[in-house]
Amino acid sequence: MSEDPVVAEGKSPAPRDRPATGREPEDVESFRLRARAWIRAHLGPYRPEAVAGLRKVSREEELAAVGNDRRLQRMLYDAGFAGIAIPVEYGGQGLTVAHQRAFTEEMAGFEYPSRCQVPTLSPCAAVLLDFGTEEQKRRHIPAMLRGEEIWMQFLSEPSGGSDVAGAVTTAVRDGADWVLNGAKIWTTGAWYSDWALCLARTNWDVPKHRGLTVFILPIHQPGIEVHQIEMLNGAREFCQEFLTDVRVPDSDRIGEVDGGWTVGTRWMSHERLLSESPYVTVPAKPALSDRSPVEIACRAGTVDEPGVRDLIGEDRMLDVVGTALQRRLGTGMATGRMPDQSAAIGRLFRGIAESRRATIEFEVAGDAVWDGEFGDTADVFLMRQVSCIGGGTTEMARNVISERVLGMPREARSDNTVPFRDVPRGGRRT
Repeated sequence: MSEDPVVAEGKSPAPRDRPATGREPEDVESFRLRARAWIRAHLGPYRPEAVAGLRKVSREEELAAVGNDRRLQRMLYDAGFAGIAIPVEYGGQGLTVAHQRAFTEEMAGFEYPSRCQVPTLSPCAAVLLDFGTEEQKRRHIPAMLRGEEIWMQFLSEPSGGSDVAGAVTTAVRDGADWVLNGAKIWTTGAWYSDWALCLARTNWDVPKHRGLTVFILPIHQPGIEVHQIEMLNGAREFCQEFLTDVRVPDSDRIGEVDGGWTVGTRWMSHERLLSESPYVTVPAKPALSDRSPVEIACRAGTVDEPGVRDLIGEDRMLDVVGTALQRRLGTGMATGRMPDQSAAIGRLFRGIAESRRATIEFEVAGDAVWDGEFGDTADVFLMRQVSCIGGGTTEMARNVISERVLGMPREARSDNTVPFRDVPRGGRRT
């Protein structure tokens, strides 16, 4: 590999300005009006309990919700509203980020297929668009857009924490196949999903960033065990996966052998975008919902207590600033005026803001929050740090911003030039 994979970044093609057919795209306002009419005619109201989240529900309830999301995703696809900024040759509409934004704005207050958006379309479909073969893209991206394939990330490992490059799940070449062994963890929804994007180690004799390769594989197959992890609030969405002699054809490899860090760097950039990606539809919830600070304060009778209106104003400010920031970042990265790694800025703000907003809702409810009259407000407060951990920690986002956006010097590392098998791990060497 000629360039340093520690700093190399895959360059993502920005969503197209016009469809691949060459015809002039529908103008944004006409598209908005058409989308508005269809949404109001075909979709029901937004229901917080129907959206994917870390809450305690039965297996049957979650499977029913997954089935409903697949149905809604197929409706979007059949109506021409799935993959709005994805090229038409892969089942999308080939339109612009502005068209996707208009559709998302019109979806506010309506139901949507949350389990078919993240991480299926971002980062998984986005990585396929960046690095997949033509056959891989044509085989999988239309199926994602139709709701037939829900994808997850086999990225974090029990021994690695935020050190993604320290992956020890191995992939060994065996003829036309690779044989994978190892474990992954913190995979949301793996138990009901179909496919995974998986990072594995293919070379132990080079520094850790240079010996990785990315694969795609069906989750439910011999050799893969999926275990659900019970969280503090009883939720069991996070999973751990054990891979034992899982065979993956070389045709399901993404990018070059040992070039996985180039893929992975771009993969993590998409992961930091998540719901702000131009490839997904995650509308804003209604202004007044069960967890709106205004609604909570009114129901709890705390609206006139000292400081409560300040908290409500702070919550609104975080919402407005977050929306404006993501729009600026999205536009800047799409036009090339901002580096792709600027997604870390949005990731950092989102993590801090979501944690703070959960605290605001908890404080506005007052002592009555434990009475069970405010939906999952108390549970969300207890689980609020998840927003700073899932999708890459906010600490890692700070590092990316300082080093890759601001250009500050990198921290000194002792493992950049050492073969990975010689790097001590838990007091042992491989």
